[in-house]
Amino acid sequence: MEKSKLIVIAIGGNSLIEDSKNVTVKAQYEAARKTAVHIVRLVEAGHRVVIAHGNGPQVGFVLLRAEYAKSILHTVPLDMCVADTQGAIGYQLQMALHNEFVKAKLNQQIATVVTQVEVDPRDPSFQNPTKPIGSFMTEEDASQHRLQDGWDVVEDSGRGYRRVVPSPKPLAIVELETVKTLVSNDVLVIAAGGGGIPVKKLPDGSYEGLEAVIDKDLAAALMAKELRADLFVISTAVEKVCLNYGQPNQKRLDTIDLAQCQRYVDEGHFAPGSMLPKIQAMMDFVKTTGNVGLITNPENIYGALYEDKGTKIVL
Repeated sequence: MEKSKLIVIAIGGNSLIEDSKNVTVKAQYEAARKTAVHIVRLVEAGHRVVIAHGNGPQVGFVLLRAEYAKSILHTVPLDMCVADTQGAIGYQLQMALHNEFVKAKLNQQIATVVTQVEVDPRDPSFQNPTKPIGSFMTEEDASQHRLQDGWDVVEDSGRGYRRVVPSPKPLAIVELETVKTLVSNDVLVIAAGGGGIPVKKLPDGSYEGLEAVIDKDLAAALMAKELRADLFVISTAVEKVCLNYGQPNQKRLDTIDLAQCQRYVDEGHFAPGSMLPKIQAMMDFVKTTGNVGLITNPENIYGALYEDKGTKIVL
């Protein structure tokens, strides 16, 4: 590939949890470091990078701490949960990247931007919340939260009760110009973490936070489009996108165009809570920009550009 490509990479929040039985801060840093190694290789090859990341498990941890401390401390609104995890995960990624750049003898500046993302308060998801967050609850605890806190709570497949919240479509990256300025000055930027902090714009132009979460892949795709990125990469749990995933007739996909993507979506190959939003985000980016999208796992981010790893989505 040519040098000086602008690459937006969306890292899954679950990719920072390598072992569900070991979710310490130290373990999450080590997972961030492993991903950083491959991103540093892209910078070494001459590319500029912007990183977005998920935060689902980490927001769950914040909410669980708040639940245990509710008798002595205030609850934590969702917009603040996203802000908290943007800072914490951004810090881990900044340190991991810096330390890997030191090893590579590269002087690369890195910055995390606490990012607000505007959504429409009339988005249909606010009338029909479906995004599960936080830990499982008993029926008694669910009823208490429903009455006292106004939560929407649903029973989850016999495993207990969970809170569900709106997941509105991202409309605008509030700090976009800040991100552009940093990128134009060769700073590696971490932004739109967890899909961004959901805010609504008031008539006087001010913003107000909302109790919602934004899909990080859709927010990352929006940022990639607005930055006119040459390449959009979604880092997930598998090296390649598959048809009939987990079945004997599983088929790994190397390169697919938009028409093929739509056909596979219509045929129901991609799970709504996992691969489907990634495919939809990629289709949006590729259709809008005409540029290439890549889906792969962290260890093949570099190989997807140079060694035919991952799945490419093309026009």
